[in-house]
Amino acid sequence: MHDHEIEQMKWMGRNVHVHQYSTQTSVNDGHSHTVQGTTSPVKNTMGHVHNYEGTTTFDDGHVHRFSGTTGPPIYSADGTHYHMLTGTTTFNDGHTHQYTGWTGKNVSG
Repeated sequence: MHDHEIEQMKWMGRNVHVHQYSTQTSVNDGHSHTVQGTTSPVKNTMGHVHNYEGTTTFDDGHVHRFSGTTGPPIYSADGTHYHMLTGTTTFNDGHTHQYTGWTGKNVSG
């Protein structure tokens, strides 16, 4: 399991909430990649989701692109929340990779 810090950004003078994420892909063609980044911000925090996209780490001589939308918030007893992300990378070098992970928790909505 990966641990992630929450991230608050200022945009046009106001706080927006985003989540960091980092997870490994499946092992295909003898290797895996890391999927990591920061989600897009959201305006509405009740039942919200985040978009995300990026490029995997460079492994075995190539990269893959990934993108998607997180699941809805999963709330913890302490009032924080996190999101699940899952998907398949682009087809590069004759194969794809699958990934599943969770964003870091966010304490403000």
